[in-house]
Amino acid sequence: MDVRVGDILTMKKKHPCGEVHFLVLRSGMDFRLRCQGCGHEMMAPRVKIEKNIKQITRPNEEETNV
Repeated sequence: MDVRVGDILTMKKKHPCGEVHFLVLRSGMDFRLRCQGCGHEMMAPRVKIEKNIKQITRPNEEETNV
């Protein structure tokens, strides 16, 4: 799956603050994500994140459904 730094991920499950949108700060074997609601940053394995992505939004591009 092509996930780049700067992408906004819409996840299937909500963050505890209620937000479903996360900004990608780092990608590789792990993702570093920032919640768009509360600003909390987290690291998570690529496999776990890719399984829960509903949609990828890139700046200045069309939306990509997964």
